[in-house]
Parts: sequence; structure tokens; C-alpha cells
Amino acid sequence: MKNKLSIVLLAGITLSTTSCATIFTGTKDSISFTSNPEGAKVFHKGIEKCVTPCTLEIQRSLSKQTVTFEKEGFASKEVKLTKNFNAVTLLNILFGGAIGVGIDAASGSLTKYSPKAYTAELEAK
Repeated sequence: MKNKLSIVLLAGITLSTTSCATIFTGTKDSISFTSNPEGAKVFHKGIEKCVTPCTLEIQRSLSKQTVTFEKEGFASKEVKLTKNFNAVTLLNILFGGAIGVGIDAASGSLTKYSPKAYTAELEAK
């Protein structure tokens, strides 16, 4: 009985320390967008999200993410959001969390957006 309790406790501790990046840094990043001139619409995944200057919560993802700036009388501009490795993920390796690495990958938390601000210089048509 004592052995089973120890196994259950160990399993609980192991599962609670997995997916460190997801737990500690979340699954979204707050990113600011500005444009010159101001007042451009910002589209993410084809959906208008805000008008510059603005800040958005963007879901982390392992896939490529872009935003498009559009303003009447100006050429639209597509900007790729860049990402860096999220070092908090390394805690999973220290705590033996192969499951945690999988959760971080599924949630997109293996990476984080950097920089946290983008400016688009729009050119008149």
C-alpha cells in the first residue's frame, strides 16, 4: 500500500512539473503594432484585429505567423512575426518532462515572439 502511494505521489509531482513553458510563460504574447502613417488596419489570419497604433494578444504557434497592414490609398504590407526559442522549455529536460515538451510544442510555447513591437512603413499607391 505504501509503495502504491509513493508511485501515485511521484506521478503527481512529475505531471505537475511538466509543460513548464506553457505554465510559466503562457500561450500568448502581447505585441504592439504601429504604422506610418497611423490608422492602418491590422489583419491576422485574414481577420481585422485592430487599427494602429494598437496592441494584440497573439496566440503562440509553431507555424509561421504574419500580419498585414492595410490603409486606403497605400499599398498593403505583410509582416512576418519572428520567434525565438523559449528557454523556459529547458526546465522540462531537467525535470524529465518529455510529456511537458509535447504539451509546450502543442501549445506553441516552445517559442515566443520577439520582438514585441512592429512598425510598418506604408507606401502611397
